[in-house]
Amino acid sequence: MSIEVVNESGTAVDETELGALGRYVLDQMRVHPQAELSVLLVDVPAMTQLHVQWMDEQGPTDVMSFPMDELRPGDESRVSPPGLLGDVVLCPEVAADQARAAGHALEEELLLLTTHGILHLLGYDHAEPEDEQEMFALQRRLLLTFLASREGPGVRR
Repeated sequence: MSIEVVNESGTAVDETELGALGRYVLDQMRVHPQAELSVLLVDVPAMTQLHVQWMDEQGPTDVMSFPMDELRPGDESRVSPPGLLGDVVLCPEVAADQARAAGHALEEELLLLTTHGILHLLGYDHAEPEDEQEMFALQRRLLLTFLASREGPGVRR
């Protein structure tokens, strides 16, 4: 599985942890081991430009997803086909504001947003209430099980 994390934001983040999360989520969602994912961290001006260009909405946002090959999760009997999953673009400055408002660390917010972005790449959406409930429950489960897998003897967080 190829996961590239590129930080162009100017904000110090744990790129290794974001890559590990990406690998974990893709494994849990039974995405083909040869799938490719890119996670890009950008500053406010770059995110604002993307938000206007692709969503026709003013100002920056926290996360955007750009699917490539429209891969979908596998299931118990098969993994997804190989391909380019796409790009998750994060804005740590916007995420920091949200983290403060929610009362948790920037790292936690970035992990949440990365999970959210990957689920969008896999076809999940939250436009309808039942879709939102499904996506957010899955997002929560993936994030909590990832964090639990990183805890324990000899594991530093």
